[in-house]
Amino acid sequence: MSTPFQLAELPSLSRSTVDRNELVRTDPARLAKLWATGRVILLDEKGRTPVGAGATTLATRPAVRIADERPPDALLLGEHDGVGYWAVQRAEQLREGVASPDNAWGLWTGAASEDGEQWHDLRTVGALLDDTSAGLYTTAVGLTGWHARAGFCAKCGAPTERVNAGWATHCTGCGREEYPRTDPAVICLVHDDVGVNGASVVLARQPIWPPERYSVLAGFVEAGESLEACVAREIAEEVGVSVTGIRYLGSQPWPFPRSIMVGFTALAPRGAELRPADGEIEEARWVSRTELRKALAAGGDIEGLKLPGPTSIARLMLSAWAAA
Repeated sequence: MSTPFQLAELPSLSRSTVDRNELVRTDPARLAKLWATGRVILLDEKGRTPVGAGATTLATRPAVRIADERPPDALLLGEHDGVGYWAVQRAEQLREGVASPDNAWGLWTGAASEDGEQWHDLRTVGALLDDTSAGLYTTAVGLTGWHARAGFCAKCGAPTERVNAGWATHCTGCGREEYPRTDPAVICLVHDDVGVNGASVVLARQPIWPPERYSVLAGFVEAGESLEACVAREIAEEVGVSVTGIRYLGSQPWPFPRSIMVGFTALAPRGAELRPADGEIEEARWVSRTELRKALAAGGDIEGLKLPGPTSIARLMLSAWAAA
């Protein structure tokens, strides 16, 4: 008898090996040592970072090459094998238009420095990086993105200053402390009710996506709403279908700018009419397991059906369902 499908592995951006000890962030002596012997992940204004050959590792710099002492905007990402890892964002003079290792969506291109070092976006290299690099880069993008929007107090409007090695802000006016935010969003693979794992899956595309790009359905959790209730609401709103059998699969941080994608699967009646939400969903369709397997075997890109890149949890969900 078939069993309900599960994710075959951790989502790409859920991998991490670093120690994120909160107590270290408020220990000045420890922070000074971690900077003096640490490594820095540089990010440009677009959130790209230099990567090594094959984009399997990050091209970090010794921290002391950035500054003798820890700069105020340095963000402690964690510690691994006795080495402290930091993120620092700086404007860089780069040559644009470098092809990304994973250009599945065709939206994010890389760049290169004068010496030929390549800089790439987390969305295009996340699945290629080793576990340590993937976790560090994901955290770096999430923290820098939060600080880009946390320069002023949400309560009184006064400027804020970074504290706790970048893991909090302190308001210079009212003294309020604030911590990095994560916005939960659900992402759901809806399949039909044929057997245990169905025979077809719902894929849809937004109007702003490149032609022929499809993915599973997703949406943000509203105030006072459970994750399961959000799944049912979003599916009904986006494609006009009522679902049952909502089941958790896994989660992945998605720091664009500060989400965590909570993955589910759910059942819809076989052949249910799909009614795309006007202005939000350009097209929705049932895709058979055979067609999906064909697209996956071709690297996620066949005529008429281009899938999410391997960095996304959506790709992992589709791969697991196709293999069931």
